[in-house]
Amino acid sequence: MKVSIITACYNSAATIEDTICSVRSQTYPDIEYIIIDGASTDDTLTIVERMKDRVTKVHSGKDEGIYDAMNKGISMATGDVIGILNSDDVYEDEYVIEEVVKVFRSQPTDTVYGDLVYIAEDDLNKVTRYWKSGHYYRKAFLNGWMPPHPTFFVKREVYERFGMFDTEFKTSADYEFMLRVLFKNHCSSAYLDKILVRMRLGGQSNENLLNRVLANQEDRKAWMKNGIHPKFYTLGLKPLRKLHQFFKRP
Repeated sequence: MKVSIITACYNSAATIEDTICSVRSQTYPDIEYIIIDGASTDDTLTIVERMKDRVTKVHSGKDEGIYDAMNKGISMATGDVIGILNSDDVYEDEYVIEEVVKVFRSQPTDTVYGDLVYIAEDDLNKVTRYWKSGHYYRKAFLNGWMPPHPTFFVKREVYERFGMFDTEFKTSADYEFMLRVLFKNHCSSAYLDKILVRMRLGGQSNENLLNRVLANQEDRKAWMKNGIHPKFYTLGLKPLRKLHQFFKRP
């Protein structure tokens, strides 16, 4: 089972080396690593070139945003399973991909996801939030649930059947995609009960209150575009469900 890992980056010189080392330190032997760069103007590509022996494919050029870049990577991927790791994130340890593959091999599932911790921008070991995903059940989406996207591994055939990220969405295309494949089209999912990814603080939808409001509007649009309807409380619960992440620790 080949696993394709995609990293979309733009001006990520400060963090891209950590990400590349994280992927290439994985014990699982059959990994295709694809980097999609948005025509960076800093030293990102210099670092990638220096570490090119650890990268399978590199593409650099203007794009229409991070989800467009991810779609380019998915189109280039040849793996049976595809995972996406942001350019400022790292895997929790060297066994992540190996354990994800074990789950895919042990049961018939379309997707696998796990837990995530947020870390300080300047300290990979300083945990500031803990996203404990829990087991998936379809109606969880109605209660504002979603798995952390950097931990979400998808069989390539799912993208081929149901499409990639909808670039009409600027902050919630990952939510719309998971809603589309899991809730609307009943794809199966398995929970790997362990931390898979360490994610540096940030993220466009969480940068400020305005962006959080815009993200909530896009979340509503995701339901409407798929011809499905949330409960009156669904979108209000979605941000509220994250409050415990600030207090709980692994």
